[in-house]
Amino acid sequence: MAKPLTEIVAKSPAFAGELERLRREGSKDEPMVLERVSPAAFSFVAAMVAAASDSPRRVWIVADALPIQERLAAEWNLWQGPQAVFVPEQEIHINNGISDPDLAAERLEALRAISGPPKETQAVIVTAAALQQPAPSFAAGGGFTLTLRVESECPLDDVCTALLDHDFERVDQVTGRGEWSLRGGILDVFPLQSAWPLRIEFFGDEVESIRAFDIDSQLSFKKLESADLVLDEPEADKPLGNWIDKDDWVVSLPGSGVPGHVLVYELPPDREEVLPDIDTVNAGDGTAIFGTPLGSFETGDFVMQEARRQLAGMELRKWREQKWRVVMFFPHEGEKDRFEEICGEDDAWSGVQSRDGDLPLGFSIPGAKLAILSAAEIFGRYSAPRSRKQDDRTDRMRRERAQAPLREIVEGDFVIHASHGLGKFVGIVRDDKSGEEEIHIKYADGVLLRIPLQQSHLVSKYVGLGAKTPELSKLGDARWRRACQAAEKAVQDYAAQLLEVQAERESNSGYAHPADSGWMWQFESSFPYRETPDQLRAISQTKADMESGRPMDRLICGDVGFGKTEVAIRAAFKCVTGGKQAAILAPTTVLAAQHYRTFRARMSEYPVRIELMSRFTPAKKIKEIVAGIADGSVDIVIGTHRVISKDVSFKNLGLAVIDEEQRFGVRHKEQFKRMFRMVDMLTLSATPIPRTLYVALMGARDMSTIETPPLNRLPVQTAVCPYNEKLIADAIERELARNGQVFFLHNRVQSIMKMKDELQRLVPKARIVVGHGQMDKGELELIMRDFVDGKADVLLATSIIESGIDIPNANTIIIDRADRFGLADLYQLRGRVGRGGHRAYAYLLLPRQALCTSDARKRVSAIKQYTELGSGFKIAMRDLEIRGAGNLLGTQQSGHIAAIGFELYCQLLRQSIERMQGKVPTIRAEATFKADFICLSEASMATRADADKLLGAYLPSSYMESTKVRMESYTQLARACTVDDVDDLDRQWRDRFGPLPCEVSHLLTVHKIRILATRRNISNVEISGQKLMLTRNNDYILDNKRFPRLQKIRPHDKLHEALRLLQSM
Repeated sequence: MAKPLTEIVAKSPAFAGELERLRREGSKDEPMVLERVSPAAFSFVAAMVAAASDSPRRVWIVADALPIQERLAAEWNLWQGPQAVFVPEQEIHINNGISDPDLAAERLEALRAISGPPKETQAVIVTAAALQQPAPSFAAGGGFTLTLRVESECPLDDVCTALLDHDFERVDQVTGRGEWSLRGGILDVFPLQSAWPLRIEFFGDEVESIRAFDIDSQLSFKKLESADLVLDEPEADKPLGNWIDKDDWVVSLPGSGVPGHVLVYELPPDREEVLPDIDTVNAGDGTAIFGTPLGSFETGDFVMQEARRQLAGMELRKWREQKWRVVMFFPHEGEKDRFEEICGEDDAWSGVQSRDGDLPLGFSIPGAKLAILSAAEIFGRYSAPRSRKQDDRTDRMRRERAQAPLREIVEGDFVIHASHGLGKFVGIVRDDKSGEEEIHIKYADGVLLRIPLQQSHLVSKYVGLGAKTPELSKLGDARWRRACQAAEKAVQDYAAQLLEVQAERESNSGYAHPADSGWMWQFESSFPYRETPDQLRAISQTKADMESGRPMDRLICGDVGFGKTEVAIRAAFKCVTGGKQAAILAPTTVLAAQHYRTFRARMSEYPVRIELMSRFTPAKKIKEIVAGIADGSVDIVIGTHRVISKDVSFKNLGLAVIDEEQRFGVRHKEQFKRMFRMVDMLTLSATPIPRTLYVALMGARDMSTIETPPLNRLPVQTAVCPYNEKLIADAIERELARNGQVFFLHNRVQSIMKMKDELQRLVPKARIVVGHGQMDKGELELIMRDFVDGKADVLLATSIIESGIDIPNANTIIIDRADRFGLADLYQLRGRVGRGGHRAYAYLLLPRQALCTSDARKRVSAIKQYTELGSGFKIAMRDLEIRGAGNLLGTQQSGHIAAIGFELYCQLLRQSIERMQGKVPTIRAEATFKADFICLSEASMATRADADKLLGAYLPSSYMESTKVRMESYTQLARACTVDDVDDLDRQWRDRFGPLPCEVSHLLTVHKIRILATRRNISNVEISGQKLMLTRNNDYILDNKRFPRLQKIRPHDKLHEALRLLQSM
């Protein structure tokens, strides 16, 4: 391994003496001062000082703001310094004033890591604000922590008692901190400090295994050898600054991210302040660390980057003449290869040492004759801040389950029974006589239908008419059957229409883009984030379409900020490097300008000409661009509908990307169809569709969904509250206190300036700018740019901010009159914040009278309810419940959806599309099963005299104690359409509930028999004695004019023999 650069600088004459004095004498009397240190070198200097310590101590690295702290943490490992702990600030949950639970857990974990005496040098990266906040005193023995290790003895009863004593809540299913659940010998618990809940499996009093599990899927994903369960946080009575020991060193960094003095000192015993007054400190000499001259260039096009590289070459020659060491950091091999391709023949770059790492900005240290360069600077591509966390969460796919589970159905909800129609859910009731658990549904005329829990899959939540109350079905009435038949006919027509459009496009021959080039690989390697699994899948599917030779028509559907734009960028780059032009269309000028900046920044290393066309582009420039499009010199044009004007004629168009297609008018959509009929078309949408419809349409439209949240994204905390001046002032001041920015949405142009005066009165120190769609040409663009550049604190705007503005530093949004927005609109608006890895807040303000209107209240409550990441598909289902399905599939289909419910409609649509495509439709196991040695009911098994001769095939209440969990599990089983699906359920249930009892194993085997029978068009399977009676098309299947005979005698063997016979048919 190469020698740490910090060690080289520490031994140079400019630094060696001061660091030796610091080690020998300390710095209580006089701080060590490093003068005029560039912000680019803050992490380097801090790591060098920490590495200089020759005895166990903590080195407290104090940043003045969160962005600097996060950059320190992200860059720390580049310098091979001692182990570092990142201590986040304590943030307050907006709904109840307590600490935000996710960040509180992370903070608690960090504080525990620095609570005892250090065994070696340990760096603590912290903000000045965090030092002032109260911290729990672990050293005083406060709080309660239970430590468990695999293969160690710890009575399960004692653990449960401890959980109860510390007010942990026992629940059916653990979904939040402070909850626990017990299923036999399996304990699920979510400790206060843990990022993930834990599943602890006991064998008697011995801990057999400890696993972290995912809240959404409830499945384990990581094995652990031990776990600390923090059950009670110690009381926080003194500030964190009191933890700084007399032998610790404090590294105080300059404020505001500008060059300044870095101080290193120890605290005297009689200290009053942790941070000294910078004005009283004498500056040192010769220890300056400067930024490189490359940082003065803005990110721009290829020509600008060439100028940047020439300047760097001149600087390099000067450094070489003076015998400097020059080191350049490359984030990956692709960037290194691209560097050698561009600069390899220039002798100015010979002798530059390369190291691995993603450094955003370089710096030079004259006193040590060392220059550290960043490849991102040389190429004009500033690195995105890497997450400080790199754990198993990164690759966990946080997907919602396909449909809302029945446990989300509450008393009074309308439900659909597949055979009997629309009724009202009464509840789950245990029959007094039989002991059976039954689902009770009320139909017209007060008639009550009782169905066994095992048939819960026949019941689904009704979604159809929106706010209108549906009419209950009559049991035994033919109208339900007629409604299903009419809907099935309509679905077939709709499916045929969809497939006709697809077939027409597939019959045309388009351009087959070449396979990926070396440039494509280098370009993809320069992406400054780690791709999510869904993103990679969408990119792969898009490339395959482009290389296929038929015109692509793919929809990329994904949550706000989940990386759809990067898919479009890679598609455009592939198109351009293949010799074609690309057009990117956006519904608003703001979104078009955002895409223009993003595309230019990503492609700045390559000779790609990118232009922007919108109403803000000067007429002279428009003329130049139109000419460039016609002669082929413009590779990519980004703009609003101006791009499809009559005067625009592409020389060689290969790709059209349409962002937020639903926001364009009908006329423009028709133009898209005409203009782009023969070219590859990629449509991006952040308006989510329900998963059931997505699965149904998948066969008729090429679609990709991106549901995995980017690394380090935190859900937006959402509050629904009446308009309140104090709340608004507090929200803005809290965001400004952490150096953030605020969106304030006021969707009335007429009164927006009055609102500005009101906000200025509430928060006088805030720099407020106003933006709306009726502004003069260029003025809005200027305002947006100022806000992006951090020259304003609050952007007061209309709904122009709904699309496109991507400002990681804006982490609070306040929406005035939230009741006037649709649910999807509110979801889009809330997605403007929380994109920079910091906790974000959304305040939905309502007038008090609106809090009483059911429809508006439902909308904003749904937004508050679905705060988790990737919840767009749940939002879509709630939107359907509130507004109905007419907007989604058109008014012709909405009547049938209203009649039979959305879920059944989607099931029919999916089956119709699959049949028309000649595929075997995905159908559930519909074959019936009966055997004289099988009992399918736990209550019946308990009362039958011959129970000892029978096999039980059900979910025992001793295995799954919660009725709702059993109901959901029966529904999961019914939705298993293949043998592999059943095997997956087997693994899931073993993970969640422990080894399968015999009854559950038999139930899974019975379901496999039903699946195989259904696939073979067998409607009924019956075993009587040794006879296997199979019914197909109302006739028995006979073997030499008699029923097939089973050879096995024991019930268990007989069941598996029947399974094997069906497998062999």
